[in-house]
Amino acid sequence: MTIPNLITILRLVLVPALVLAMLQARWDWAFAGFVVAGISDGVDGFIARRFNQQSRLGAYLDPFADKLLLVSVFVVMGFIAQLPLWLVVTMVSRDALIVCAVLLSTVMAHPVEIKPFLVSKANTAIQIVLAAVVLGELAFAVHLDPLRPALILLSGVLTVTSAAAYLVAWLRHMSGYGEGGKSG
Repeated sequence: MTIPNLITILRLVLVPALVLAMLQARWDWAFAGFVVAGISDGVDGFIARRFNQQSRLGAYLDPFADKLLLVSVFVVMGFIAQLPLWLVVTMVSRDALIVCAVLLSTVMAHPVEIKPFLVSKANTAIQIVLAAVVLGELAFAVHLDPLRPALILLSGVLTVTSAAAYLVAWLRHMSGYGEGGKSG
C-alpha cells in the first residue's frame, strides 16, 4: 500500500461526505470537499511519479476515484436541478458504454485497453470546471452567467464526441482492424 493509494482511498471516502453536503445544501462544505478532492488527486499523482510509488492498484484506483467523484457530483446536481438532466444522462451513459464495452470485450476473450483520447481528457477537464463553477456559485451566492450555460453546452458536445471516439475505437478493436488482421 503506497502513500498515493492511501490518498486515493481517502478521496473515495470523501465522495459520500461530499454528496451528503450537497443534498443538505451545505454548499460551503461541498465546494471545500470538491477542492480538497481535486488537490488530493494532484498530490497523489505527484507523489507517485516523483517518488516512484506508482502501482498497478493505483493505476485502476485513481481513475475510479475521479470518475466516482464526478459522476456523483453530476447526478446530485441533476437531481437538485442545478444541471440539466440531459447532460447528466449523457455523461452517465457515456461512462456506462465504456464500462460495458470493456467488460464485453473481456468476456469475449478480446480484451481492450482503454487509453484516454485527447477529447476525453478535454471532456473531463470541462466537467471538473463545470462542477467547480456550479458548486462555487452555490457556495458564494454568485451567478457566473454566461459561463455556466457555455460550460454545459461544451460538456455535452465533448461527452458525445468522446463517446463516439471510444465506440469507433472499440468497434475497430473488436473487428480486428486495429490489430492488423481479423480476429477469430
